[in-house]
Amino acid sequence: MLELRNLSFTIEKDGDLIDLVHDICLNLPRGHFTAIVGPSGCGKTTLLKTIAGLNIESAGEIHWMGRNSFEHGDLMPNEFGYVPQFSIAYDQLTVEESIECASRLRVRAWGRDARDEIIDRALEQTGMTDIADRRVSVLSGGQKRRLGLAMELVANPPLLLADEVTSGLDPRSEDEIVHRLADLAHEQNRTVISVTHSLANLQLYDSIIVLYAGCLAYHGPPSAMPHYFSVDHAEDVYPALAKREPAQWHASWKKHRRFYYDKLDLPLPLSPALDTDHLEASGEQTDTAPLLEEGDDTTALEATDQKPTATDEGAEKPDTQELAQEKQESAPSEESDTEAALSDTQALTCLDEAPESDEESEKIAKLPGILAQFLLVLTRRFKIFFRDRTTLILHAAILIGFPLLVALFTIEGVEPIKKYGESTAATGFEQMQAEIEVRESSLQSGSFVSGLIMFQVVLLSLMGANNSAREVAGERDIFEKEKLGGLRPFSYLASKLVFLTLLVVAQSTWMGVFVEYFWPIPGNFLSHLLMLLMVNGAMTAVCLGISSMMKSADQANLLSIYLVGFQLPLSGAILALPGFLEPLVRPFISAYWSWSGSVMSLNDGYRQAVQTVSETELSPHTLCLIFLGIHIAAGLTMGILGLRKNLWQH
Repeated sequence: MLELRNLSFTIEKDGDLIDLVHDICLNLPRGHFTAIVGPSGCGKTTLLKTIAGLNIESAGEIHWMGRNSFEHGDLMPNEFGYVPQFSIAYDQLTVEESIECASRLRVRAWGRDARDEIIDRALEQTGMTDIADRRVSVLSGGQKRRLGLAMELVANPPLLLADEVTSGLDPRSEDEIVHRLADLAHEQNRTVISVTHSLANLQLYDSIIVLYAGCLAYHGPPSAMPHYFSVDHAEDVYPALAKREPAQWHASWKKHRRFYYDKLDLPLPLSPALDTDHLEASGEQTDTAPLLEEGDDTTALEATDQKPTATDEGAEKPDTQELAQEKQESAPSEESDTEAALSDTQALTCLDEAPESDEESEKIAKLPGILAQFLLVLTRRFKIFFRDRTTLILHAAILIGFPLLVALFTIEGVEPIKKYGESTAATGFEQMQAEIEVRESSLQSGSFVSGLIMFQVVLLSLMGANNSAREVAGERDIFEKEKLGGLRPFSYLASKLVFLTLLVVAQSTWMGVFVEYFWPIPGNFLSHLLMLLMVNGAMTAVCLGISSMMKSADQANLLSIYLVGFQLPLSGAILALPGFLEPLVRPFISAYWSWSGSVMSLNDGYRQAVQTVSETELSPHTLCLIFLGIHIAAGLTMGILGLRKNLWQH
């Protein structure tokens, strides 16, 4: 049983505390299908996220299968399934591949037959067997909702939470989804909670939870809801809610909930602070249903003392003999209330303390290991990469185009490099003229070599930003959903590092070899290539960290572009920085360290030629490697911290 005891979730806004969910008390047994309804902004999704552990409760307790989440931690990943209203699958994968990935991330299974059984069961339960080979990108809205259900059912969770999964669907698709949710609850003894704004198909639900401004206004059978709100039809409930304050509805529900819980054959939820021994000794009221306290609006409730409805002044009140009898039965004496409350307390206390049975525990699927999750995410990343034609074309264009761009701007600079350093035997005026030519050649060669190296460095920095700026932020919603389902951030980050490392090696090696082959620069090529690898890796790592910290792909992309844009002017390779600014910005500019390290790998004559045209001081090769390594480490640290944050946006 899922039990919420005085559950609240509070946020601070402009210095004020706001209850998004206030004092929610309810019970939901296994095999029960319920809907959370209410006007927009009433706290439906917030309540669902609090149950799932995405929001940390500010007060109260959540009990699941005899376990207190406050004492024993949130629900385990495979104890529940959370189906958001947004798509949680990659467009490049097929339906079957998406379900298989979900199963490999969430369920440890031995052998292909066991894995196929899990996939086939999820396809059958959601009616997607006939479209298993279809790409996610071509699915309709209703089909994507069913795919989301299938990806959660791979772990066979006993609790299923669905957030607005019928939103935006046509009536036929909505009807299909609701029927499938009802079947999942009733046929498999699963607790299913569906957040919806729609009041259609109410007859399929076992109970309806009505929220109003974060307060619980009703939880009972769908058929009794119009009577409780004194309206003719369920569609009139929302206008009726606006006629009273949320606190009044909440207090009214506290008073009459026993009647409706009896109709559901459910015990009343307990209060975390309830101490029956103390209350019995003191002779105080022990009704587990919290009574009105000081400050509650009792005026509106006095009119309802004779019956279990929350009618408004002026509202039409049904007056039938059957309802009158029900109303009298729902208003027992204080003494009988106390006895019933004690009975409920004893029964629920025994239930709460009962340990989870071995049989129940065995039904919870075990998560795969870190290595298994890493290999799955890495394989999936390459599959998506090679199926995305736009991305492939972009990377190919950058890989080929950028080295050609370097060539285009360096054709005229090759000749000074060839001539520079050639000795001439002359005397007198000819010797003076030769020295002048050598000096001019030195200036030209130094300017060319410095510019050539910086051109490679900046372009590789741009490649690094392009590699990873959207790598995490572009799929953040999917990652957050998979993390909620048990994906370990370490496995996810490790897969990204392996994938990006291969890109960095391919891009940097090709850039260095291409330029070296056509326009050789005298010096240690391997040292220069190492610097190109390091600057590409540093920018890739930093932008990956940025991507992990940002809430959207656009934010991450924009910040990464700015970061690359500052590399050239703040490197000091073209124009020297002011003396006071240089020590402040230099540690953060990876382009400087790569440029400086590459220049230090040149032959002495060419290094001196570069120093002739640049007023920026060069740093030792080893120091450059250290700082670029620090940039990589900083990017990875940002990535770890960013992936551990909860950036759920829906």
